[in-house]
Amino acid sequence: MTSTPAPNPAPFGRVLTAMATAFHADGSVDLDATARIAAHLVEHGNDGVVVSGTTGESPTTTVAEDGRILAAVKDAVGDRAVVVAGVGTNATAHSVELAQQAEKIGVDGILLVTPYYNKPGQAGVLHHFRTVVESADLPVMLYDVPGRTGTTIAMETYEQAIAWDRVVAVKDAVGDLVRAVRLGQMGYAVYSGDDEANLGYLAHGAVGVVSVVGHVAGRELRAMADAHARGDNAAALEIFTRMLPAIDAVMGVANYGATTAKAALQLLGVLENRHVRAPLVALDDTEVEALRVGLAAAGLLPASATEA
Repeated sequence: MTSTPAPNPAPFGRVLTAMATAFHADGSVDLDATARIAAHLVEHGNDGVVVSGTTGESPTTTVAEDGRILAAVKDAVGDRAVVVAGVGTNATAHSVELAQQAEKIGVDGILLVTPYYNKPGQAGVLHHFRTVVESADLPVMLYDVPGRTGTTIAMETYEQAIAWDRVVAVKDAVGDLVRAVRLGQMGYAVYSGDDEANLGYLAHGAVGVVSVVGHVAGRELRAMADAHARGDNAAALEIFTRMLPAIDAVMGVANYGATTAKAALQLLGVLENRHVRAPLVALDDTEVEALRVGLAAAGLLPASATEA
Protein backbone atom coordinates (compact mmCIF):
# COMPACT_ATOMS: atom_id res chain seq x y z
CA MET A 1 0.00 0.00 0.00
CA THR A 2 1.40 3.41 -0.93
CA SER A 3 1.37 6.12 1.69
CA THR A 4 -0.19 9.51 1.07
CA PRO A 5 2.51 12.20 0.85
CA ALA A 6 2.54 14.71 3.69
CA PRO A 7 1.00 18.04 2.68
CA ASN A 8 3.44 20.75 1.66
CA PRO A 9 3.84 23.62 4.12
CA ALA A 10 2.28 26.97 3.27
CA PRO A 11 5.32 29.18 2.69
CA PHE A 12 3.29 32.37 2.30
CA GLY A 13 0.47 31.59 4.71
CA ARG A 14 -2.88 30.03 3.89
CA VAL A 15 -5.15 33.00 3.10
CA LEU A 16 -3.88 35.78 0.86
CA THR A 17 -5.65 38.37 -1.24
CA ALA A 18 -4.40 39.76 -4.53
CA MET A 19 -5.06 43.32 -3.44
CA ALA A 20 -6.34 46.29 -5.39
CA THR A 21 -4.39 49.52 -5.86
CA ALA A 22 -6.23 52.74 -5.01
CA PHE A 23 -6.18 55.75 -7.33
CA HIS A 24 -7.11 59.41 -7.03
CA ALA A 25 -9.64 60.94 -9.42
CA ASP A 26 -6.79 62.18 -11.65
CA GLY A 27 -5.46 58.63 -12.01
CA SER A 28 -2.48 59.01 -9.71
CA VAL A 29 -1.77 56.33 -7.12
CA ASP A 30 -3.38 56.93 -3.73
CA LEU A 31 -0.77 55.48 -1.40
CA ASP A 32 -2.69 56.20 1.81
CA ALA A 33 -5.80 54.42 0.55
CA THR A 34 -3.70 51.54 -0.79
CA ALA A 35 -2.11 51.11 2.63
CA ARG A 36 -5.62 51.21 4.10
CA ILE A 37 -6.68 48.33 1.85
CA ALA A 38 -3.71 46.28 3.04
CA ALA A 39 -4.49 46.97 6.68
CA HIS A 40 -8.14 46.06 6.15
CA LEU A 41 -7.15 42.74 4.62
CA VAL A 42 -4.74 41.81 7.39
CA GLU A 43 -7.28 42.79 10.04
CA HIS A 44 -9.91 40.60 8.37
CA GLY A 45 -8.40 37.15 8.17
CA ASN A 46 -5.58 37.40 5.66
CA ASP A 47 -2.11 36.03 6.36
CA GLY A 48 -0.69 38.12 3.57
CA VAL A 49 -1.24 40.27 0.53
CA VAL A 50 -0.13 40.07 -3.07
CA VAL A 51 0.72 43.53 -4.38
CA SER A 52 0.71 44.67 -8.02
CA GLY A 53 -0.86 41.59 -9.51
CA THR A 54 -3.64 41.73 -12.08
CA THR A 55 -6.11 42.94 -9.45
CA GLY A 56 -3.59 45.64 -8.55
CA GLU A 57 -3.74 46.82 -12.19
CA SER A 58 -0.03 46.18 -12.68
CA PRO A 59 -0.20 46.42 -16.50
CA THR A 60 -0.98 50.15 -16.06
CA THR A 61 1.56 51.08 -13.36
CA THR A 62 5.18 52.11 -13.85
CA VAL A 63 8.20 50.59 -12.14
CA ALA A 64 8.50 53.68 -9.95
CA GLU A 65 4.83 53.48 -8.99
CA ASP A 66 5.16 49.77 -8.23
CA GLY A 67 8.03 50.57 -5.87
CA ARG A 68 6.06 53.24 -4.03
CA ILE A 69 2.99 51.00 -3.77
CA LEU A 70 5.06 48.12 -2.46
CA ALA A 71 6.86 50.30 0.08
CA ALA A 72 3.57 51.75 1.34
CA VAL A 73 2.08 48.27 1.82
CA LYS A 74 5.27 46.98 3.44
CA ASP A 75 5.23 49.90 5.89
CA ALA A 76 1.55 49.36 6.66
CA VAL A 77 1.46 45.60 7.26
CA GLY A 78 4.92 44.13 6.77
CA ASP A 79 5.41 43.53 10.49
CA ARG A 80 2.24 41.44 10.78
CA ALA A 81 1.67 39.81 7.39
CA VAL A 82 3.44 38.32 4.40
CA VAL A 83 3.95 40.77 1.52
CA VAL A 84 4.35 39.23 -1.93
CA ALA A 85 5.24 41.43 -4.89
CA GLY A 86 3.79 40.75 -8.31
CA VAL A 87 6.65 41.06 -10.80
CA GLY A 88 5.20 39.24 -13.78
CA THR A 89 5.22 41.01 -17.15
CA ASN A 90 5.66 39.96 -20.76
CA ALA A 91 9.18 41.43 -20.89
CA THR A 92 11.86 39.53 -19.01
CA ALA A 93 14.08 42.57 -18.40
CA HIS A 94 11.09 44.44 -16.97
CA SER A 95 10.30 41.57 -14.59
CA VAL A 96 13.95 41.42 -13.49
CA GLU A 97 13.85 45.13 -12.68
CA LEU A 98 10.68 44.66 -10.64
CA ALA A 99 12.09 41.63 -8.80
CA GLN A 100 15.28 43.45 -7.86
CA GLN A 101 13.28 46.47 -6.71
CA ALA A 102 11.07 44.22 -4.58
CA GLU A 103 14.12 42.62 -2.98
CA LYS A 104 15.52 46.04 -2.04
CA ILE A 105 12.20 47.02 -0.45
CA GLY A 106 12.34 43.86 1.64
CA VAL A 107 9.28 41.83 0.66
CA ASP A 108 8.77 38.20 1.58
CA GLY A 109 8.42 36.77 -1.92
CA ILE A 110 7.48 37.40 -5.53
CA LEU A 111 4.63 36.25 -7.76
CA LEU A 112 5.75 35.44 -11.30
CA VAL A 113 3.11 34.97 -13.97
CA THR A 114 3.63 33.38 -17.37
CA PRO A 115 4.43 36.04 -19.98
CA TYR A 116 1.20 37.14 -21.61
CA TYR A 117 0.19 38.14 -25.14
CA ASN A 118 3.53 37.27 -26.79
CA LYS A 119 2.84 33.57 -25.94
CA PRO A 120 6.36 32.15 -25.74
CA GLY A 121 6.88 28.42 -26.13
CA GLN A 122 7.82 26.36 -23.10
CA ALA A 123 11.54 26.98 -23.68
CA GLY A 124 10.81 30.70 -23.57
CA VAL A 125 8.64 30.36 -20.45
CA LEU A 126 11.39 28.41 -18.70
CA HIS A 127 14.07 30.92 -19.74
CA HIS A 128 11.91 33.81 -18.52
CA PHE A 129 11.28 32.12 -15.18
CA ARG A 130 14.92 31.18 -14.64
CA THR A 131 16.19 34.67 -15.47
CA VAL A 132 13.80 36.35 -13.06
CA VAL A 133 14.24 33.74 -10.32
CA GLU A 134 18.01 34.11 -10.43
CA SER A 135 17.86 37.91 -10.38
CA ALA A 136 16.71 38.23 -6.75
CA ASP A 137 17.16 36.20 -3.59
CA LEU A 138 13.46 35.77 -2.83
CA PRO A 139 11.02 32.83 -2.63
CA VAL A 140 8.94 32.55 -5.79
CA MET A 141 5.32 31.65 -6.40
CA LEU A 142 4.71 30.89 -10.06
CA TYR A 143 1.30 31.90 -11.44
CA ASP A 144 -0.47 29.81 -14.04
CA VAL A 145 -3.55 31.55 -15.46
CA PRO A 146 -3.95 30.60 -19.14
CA GLY A 147 -7.28 32.42 -19.40
CA ARG A 148 -5.35 35.67 -19.13
CA THR A 149 -1.94 34.79 -20.53
CA GLY A 150 -2.83 32.47 -23.39
CA THR A 151 -0.18 29.97 -22.24
CA THR A 152 -0.37 27.06 -19.81
CA ILE A 153 2.80 26.04 -17.97
CA ALA A 154 3.65 22.51 -19.10
CA MET A 155 4.24 19.84 -16.48
CA GLU A 156 7.72 19.35 -17.89
CA THR A 157 8.42 23.05 -17.27
CA TYR A 158 7.18 22.69 -13.70
CA GLU A 159 9.47 19.69 -13.21
CA GLN A 160 12.49 21.75 -14.17
CA ALA A 161 11.51 24.86 -12.20
CA ILE A 162 10.89 23.04 -8.91
CA ALA A 163 14.56 22.04 -8.92
CA TRP A 164 15.47 25.70 -8.33
CA ASP A 165 15.66 26.36 -4.60
CA ARG A 166 13.78 29.66 -4.72
CA VAL A 167 10.73 28.26 -6.52
CA VAL A 168 8.43 26.98 -3.78
CA ALA A 169 4.80 27.53 -4.79
CA VAL A 170 2.30 27.97 -7.59
CA LYS A 171 -0.89 29.98 -7.77
CA ASP A 172 -2.98 27.68 -9.93
CA ALA A 173 -5.87 29.10 -11.94
CA VAL A 174 -5.95 26.35 -14.56
CA GLY A 175 -8.95 24.61 -12.97
CA ASP A 176 -7.61 21.06 -13.34
CA LEU A 177 -7.72 19.62 -9.82
CA VAL A 178 -5.97 16.36 -10.71
CA ARG A 179 -3.16 18.41 -12.21
CA ALA A 180 -2.98 20.38 -8.95
CA VAL A 181 -2.54 17.12 -7.03
CA ARG A 182 0.36 16.22 -9.29
CA LEU A 183 1.96 19.62 -8.72
CA GLY A 184 1.76 18.99 -5.00
CA GLN A 185 3.40 15.60 -5.46
CA MET A 186 6.11 17.33 -7.45
CA GLY A 187 6.92 19.48 -4.41
CA TYR A 188 4.99 22.69 -5.05
CA ALA A 189 2.92 24.37 -2.38
CA VAL A 190 -0.25 24.81 -4.43
CA TYR A 191 -2.49 27.84 -3.90
CA SER A 192 -5.92 28.15 -5.45
CA GLY A 193 -6.07 31.07 -7.83
CA ASP A 194 -9.79 30.72 -8.54
CA ASP A 195 -12.30 31.74 -5.86
CA GLU A 196 -15.01 29.56 -7.39
CA ALA A 197 -12.78 26.50 -6.90
CA ASN A 198 -11.14 27.35 -3.55
CA LEU A 199 -12.70 24.51 -1.59
CA GLY A 200 -12.05 22.04 -4.39
CA TYR A 201 -8.39 22.99 -4.46
CA LEU A 202 -8.10 22.60 -0.68
CA ALA A 203 -9.73 19.18 -0.95
CA HIS A 204 -7.11 18.24 -3.54
CA GLY A 205 -4.13 19.22 -1.42
CA ALA A 206 -3.76 22.97 -1.90
CA VAL A 207 -2.14 24.69 1.06
CA GLY A 208 -4.12 27.91 0.71
CA VAL A 209 -5.78 30.47 -1.53
CA VAL A 210 -4.85 33.69 -3.30
CA SER A 211 -8.22 35.37 -3.54
CA VAL A 212 -10.05 38.35 -5.00
CA VAL A 213 -13.18 37.79 -2.89
CA GLY A 214 -10.85 38.05 0.11
CA HIS A 215 -11.26 41.83 -0.14
CA VAL A 216 -14.64 41.32 1.55
CA ALA A 217 -14.58 37.72 2.82
CA GLY A 218 -11.19 37.27 4.42
CA ARG A 219 -12.60 36.03 7.70
CA GLU A 220 -14.87 33.59 5.92
CA LEU A 221 -12.00 32.24 3.82
CA ARG A 222 -10.00 31.85 7.01
CA ALA A 223 -12.85 29.98 8.71
CA MET A 224 -13.28 27.72 5.67
CA ALA A 225 -9.56 26.94 5.53
CA ASP A 226 -9.45 26.29 9.28
CA ALA A 227 -12.47 23.97 9.10
CA HIS A 228 -10.92 22.03 6.25
CA ALA A 229 -7.58 21.79 8.06
CA ARG A 230 -9.19 20.22 11.12
CA GLY A 231 -11.09 17.74 8.97
CA ASP A 232 -14.53 19.31 9.37
CA ASN A 233 -15.50 19.12 5.73
CA ALA A 234 -19.19 19.74 6.42
CA ALA A 235 -18.39 23.06 8.10
CA ALA A 236 -16.01 24.03 5.30
CA LEU A 237 -18.70 23.33 2.71
CA GLU A 238 -21.30 25.27 4.70
CA ILE A 239 -19.02 28.33 4.85
CA PHE A 240 -18.20 28.08 1.15
CA THR A 241 -21.89 27.77 0.32
CA ARG A 242 -22.66 30.91 2.32
CA MET A 243 -20.02 32.78 0.34
CA LEU A 244 -21.42 31.77 -3.05
CA PRO A 245 -23.58 34.88 -3.59
CA ALA A 246 -20.52 37.04 -2.96
CA ILE A 247 -18.32 34.90 -5.19
CA ASP A 248 -20.89 35.14 -7.97
CA ALA A 249 -21.21 38.90 -7.50
CA VAL A 250 -17.47 39.62 -7.41
CA MET A 251 -16.42 37.17 -10.13
CA GLY A 252 -19.49 37.37 -12.36
CA VAL A 253 -18.82 40.78 -13.91
CA ALA A 254 -17.12 40.79 -17.31
CA ASN A 255 -14.23 42.96 -16.10
CA TYR A 256 -14.08 41.48 -12.59
CA GLY A 257 -11.03 41.89 -10.40
CA ALA A 258 -9.94 45.43 -9.69
CA THR A 259 -13.35 46.86 -10.63
CA THR A 260 -15.40 44.62 -8.34
CA ALA A 261 -12.82 44.63 -5.54
CA LYS A 262 -12.79 48.43 -5.40
CA ALA A 263 -16.56 48.72 -5.59
CA ALA A 264 -16.86 46.20 -2.76
CA LEU A 265 -14.32 48.12 -0.68
CA GLN A 266 -16.30 51.30 -1.35
CA LEU A 267 -19.47 49.58 -0.11
CA LEU A 268 -17.59 48.54 3.04
CA GLY A 269 -16.35 52.09 3.59
CA VAL A 270 -12.68 51.16 3.18
CA LEU A 271 -12.39 53.27 0.01
CA GLU A 272 -14.08 56.55 -0.81
CA ASN A 273 -14.21 55.83 -4.56
CA ARG A 274 -13.79 53.02 -7.09
CA HIS A 275 -11.46 54.68 -9.58
CA VAL A 276 -9.60 52.39 -12.00
CA ARG A 277 -7.20 53.06 -14.83
CA ALA A 278 -8.13 52.58 -18.48
CA PRO A 279 -8.68 50.26 -20.23
CA LEU A 280 -10.71 49.17 -17.19
CA VAL A 281 -13.93 51.05 -16.52
CA ALA A 282 -15.40 51.39 -13.04
CA LEU A 283 -18.65 49.56 -12.31
CA ASP A 284 -21.74 51.61 -13.07
CA ASP A 285 -24.50 52.12 -10.51
CA THR A 286 -26.51 49.14 -11.75
CA GLU A 287 -23.50 46.87 -11.44
CA VAL A 288 -22.69 48.21 -7.99
CA GLU A 289 -26.24 47.49 -6.89
CA ALA A 290 -25.96 43.90 -8.12
CA LEU A 291 -22.68 43.60 -6.23
CA ARG A 292 -24.28 45.03 -3.09
CA VAL A 293 -27.12 42.49 -3.30
CA GLY A 294 -24.67 39.61 -3.65
CA LEU A 295 -22.51 40.73 -0.73
CA ALA A 296 -25.58 41.30 1.43
CA ALA A 297 -26.93 37.83 0.60
CA ALA A 298 -23.63 36.40 1.84
CA GLY A 299 -23.86 38.44 5.05
CA LEU A 300 -20.76 40.44 4.23
CA LEU A 301 -22.12 43.98 4.50
CA PRO A 302 -23.01 45.86 7.70
CA ALA A 303 -26.69 46.70 8.11
CA SER A 304 -26.16 50.35 7.11
CA ALA A 305 -24.67 49.28 3.77
CA THR A 306 -27.45 46.82 2.91
CA GLU A 307 -30.20 49.41 2.87
CA ALA A 308 -31.48 50.08 -0.61
